[in-house]
Parts: sequence; C-alpha cells; structure tokens
Amino acid sequence: QVQLVESGGGLVQAGGSLRLSCAASGRTFSSYTMGWFRQKPGKERECVARISWSGIRTYYMSSVKGRFTISRDNAKNTVYLQMNSLKPEDTAVYSCAADRSPNPVKYEHWGQGTQVTVSS
Repeated sequence: QVQLVESGGGLVQAGGSLRLSCAASGRTFSSYTMGWFRQKPGKERECVARISWSGIRTYYMSSVKGRFTISRDNAKNTVYLQMNSLKPEDTAVYSCAADRSPNPVKYEHWGQGTQVTVSS
C-alpha cells in the first residue's frame, strides 16, 4: 500500500512560483509512475504532468509546458511539481497519484490534495 501526502500549496500572485511536494510511504515508490492532477471547481480532474519511475520520461499538459516541471527523488520517496509563471487559471486543488503501470489509465493511489490559488 502506498500513501501519498501533498504539501506546498498556498496563495500566490500571478507570475509567482510554488513548488508542490508529494511524499510517499512504502518501499516500492521507485517502481511507480507518478502523476500530478488538478481539479477546478465544477470541472473534470485533469492530468497536469506525469513522470516515469526512472524520471526519464515526462508528460505535460499543453497549458503548463514551459512553466511547470515535474521531478522525483526516489531516495526521498518524493515527487515534486515546480510551478513558475503562475496564472489565475492555474487555481485548483492539486493532487498527486501513483500507479504501477508505465502508462496509467486509472491511478491506483491518490493523495488528499493541496489548494493552489493564484491571484490576479
């Protein structure tokens, strides 16, 4: 069983930066694909970024490419989402997720989420 705990959310002005962290329990973290998702009020959850178990392969949704960076430290059982040049439309609850598949369709484990609010 993997438990995920996010941190680093908060209120930031447009143009600012935040770094989200997701700490995972369990000894098999390095074998999991990790994803960051966000959900805006009244909207479907969307995958913001994904990283392979090795950290070599990454995916970003088009609206965050060049602004967000996903990374992981398998020695610390932690995945990060560095968010730069934040925009008000990035406001959402951000959650991390883990799955053993290299191309997850439905992630197996989820964190509780952390609120990110970007003011204009």
